Amino acid sequence: MPSSLRIPYPALCDLLAAALTKAGLSAACAATEARIMAEADLLGVPSHGIRMLPPLLTAMAEGRVNPSAHWQIERETLATSLLDCENGPGRASACHAMDDAVSRARHCGIGACLARRTTHWGRAHAYAARAAQQGMIGLCMTNAMPTMAAWGATRRIIGNNPIAIGIPQANPDTPLVLDIAMSQAAVGKVNTWKREERDVPPGWGLDAEGRPSQDAAAILAGAVLPFGGHKGAGLALMVELLTAALAGGAFGNEIVGSDRSGLDPDSCKLFIAIDPAAFGGRETLNARVESMLAYLATEAAPFVWPGQRGWAERDANLVAGVPVHLDIVRELAAAGVSLEAAG
Repeated sequence: MPSSLRIPYPALCDLLAAALTKAGLSAACAATEARIMAEADLLGVPSHGIRMLPPLLTAMAEGRVNPSAHWQIERETLATSLLDCENGPGRASACHAMDDAVSRARHCGIGACLARRTTHWGRAHAYAARAAQQGMIGLCMTNAMPTMAAWGATRRIIGNNPIAIGIPQANPDTPLVLDIAMSQAAVGKVNTWKREERDVPPGWGLDAEGRPSQDAAAILAGAVLPFGGHKGAGLALMVELLTAALAGGAFGNEIVGSDRSGLDPDSCKLFIAIDPAAFGGRETLNARVESMLAYLATEAAPFVWPGQRGWAERDANLVAGVPVHLDIVRELAAAGVSLEAAG
């Protein structure tokens, strides 16, 4: 018996958008949320995809995510903006913020949008790629509720605070995108391994008693660990300061006091776009990227650049349909969203 159901990507987006519209989002906002949410599954990362719809619907119903939010620029220069997102849906807010940074970069060579009072954005990859597909270098990062133990702590004290970097190349549809959490493995990935009933590798996390564990469920009840020890922990702290401290917003430990849903209300995000035309030029960047990738493909074969597997998964799944694990199908059905008819 198959463990997943394959659904055409456009049909999946339409089903998610309909559920979000019914929950109170505008049609445009719902379409953006649905597309970014389904895109994670399309690119082979179900940990950050449509499995996040039921918690989002619940959070909107309970007022922890504001379906009627408006984006308000609180402060700006030609190259920068401080954006209040009023705790609206995180994916649409993140797209708006990155587009703001890209627009400023077209005029100034570099643009930065610091967004405060945001909610969970799903996968950082989506926004770095969004800039890179417009010919820009894109960077984005966010703080988050604590899920990670660090500096000798045996419980959650800081978020895994992901960073993504997107670099355009000659084919604008397939930029290089590095998307990393500061933990050895993202919490969503631990969830995926739990669903698949797999023991996680050593070093991923601690159980609720602060003991090293390879049991995914025990780690979810405890804490994940930073990659590289002090390196991942230090980067997590710096992201906290580049987002929440710079925006005068809530640190991750201040988020957790009011919300345990994983939706990260009141989190802060930084979006940066750099126009290669302001430096060596777009054609020069494309040529040098191609040269570097060719060198690595020769010296480190088989070499896979960041994001390459995801674009290949996308192309295959656009033909075969997006695979959705049957557990997620059931979770969505319980939230009133049936995928069976679309499969």
